[in-house]
Amino acid sequence: MIIKSYPKSELALLYFPDSTPHVALNRLNSWIRRCTPLTAALSACYQNPNAKYFSSQAVRHIVEYLGEP
Repeated sequence: MIIKSYPKSELALLYFPDSTPHVALNRLNSWIRRCTPLTAALSACYQNPNAKYFSSQAVRHIVEYLGEP
């Protein structure tokens, strides 16, 4: 997987390819909320929860904690 900035829905679809963008994003957000260390890491890298994109640093943390899609 290439670590780069991704639109949230695009990254979510990588994890949940058989879902609609909306459902995939809801599922990814649910996984992120349940992983307390990941939530803390995203907060530490100043990832705004309302942003439309995940920064490359945020993607790196997501892949580190959730694994590659």
